Amino acid sequence: MPAENDTLAQWVALGLIPSLGGRTIARLLERFGSLDAVLSASAEELQQVPGIGPKLAAAIGGVNVAETRQALARWQADGVRVLLWHTPAYPSALDDLPDAPPVLFCRGTLQEDDRRAVALVGTRQPTAQGRRIAETLAASCAARGWTVVSGLANGIDTIAHRAALEAGGRTLAVLGSGVCAVYPPGNRALAGRLIERGALLSETHPQASPSAPTLVARNRLISGLSRAVIVVEAGADSGCLHAVRFARVQGRAVFAVISGARGNAHALAEGAHPLPADGAAFEALEQVLGEEE
Repeated sequence: MPAENDTLAQWVALGLIPSLGGRTIARLLERFGSLDAVLSASAEELQQVPGIGPKLAAAIGGVNVAETRQALARWQADGVRVLLWHTPAYPSALDDLPDAPPVLFCRGTLQEDDRRAVALVGTRQPTAQGRRIAETLAASCAARGWTVVSGLANGIDTIAHRAALEAGGRTLAVLGSGVCAVYPPGNRALAGRLIERGALLSETHPQASPSAPTLVARNRLISGLSRAVIVVEAGADSGCLHAVRFARVQGRAVFAVISGARGNAHALAEGAHPLPADGAAFEALEQVLGEEE
């Protein structure tokens, strides 16, 4: 196996260790100088690095690069690409995030134009009005050359992805599961269409089931990949509001459709740009985004 594939396997093996983020891996590389040195370090040496305790040291010491290399070959045969931090293939929109994942798994393709992206998020149980607004916004964005980003969940996410595709646009889905374990299962056909004109992305093991922590964490990537996050329709405790919180930290624009939904009202009260719930919504959106070009 070529040396570059050994390096790739090392990155993937480290990237899949729970709670071992990019900042800690950067500190490990600063301390030890190479992935080989990190993986051959003793537990005592590893624990001299800030953020590394006994549990993480044991996980690093237990890495099996040969097994990871074999898994990589299987995933790549299934069309999975590995995007490594600070390489040309990695989405440049995430470069400025301090918590960007060092390894991303991808099925589909990313394009430079995907930097011109907008995230549409919202409830899994939208009203008829919410559905119409999501369809209109996603189709309008796609028709004007904006990539639509969402999380492939039921409800607003699904509507946004489907409307973007039907308008002939591009769309990216950030999953809380692995890219080979599409969740919810009812969206597998949609995911197949999406791979043809966009990409599925995840930082988790390609065959992992979703979990509460990964579903929350993926929101920072949904917002990070996007120039703006739009709350289409959300309840007061909607999970999609995590994307709003991450967007504010990341300096992304936040919009919310003017409606009676409590999550929308909360986002507007905290400073989100208001979007009218009619055909003027995209004009209001593009006015703000155009000012930020």
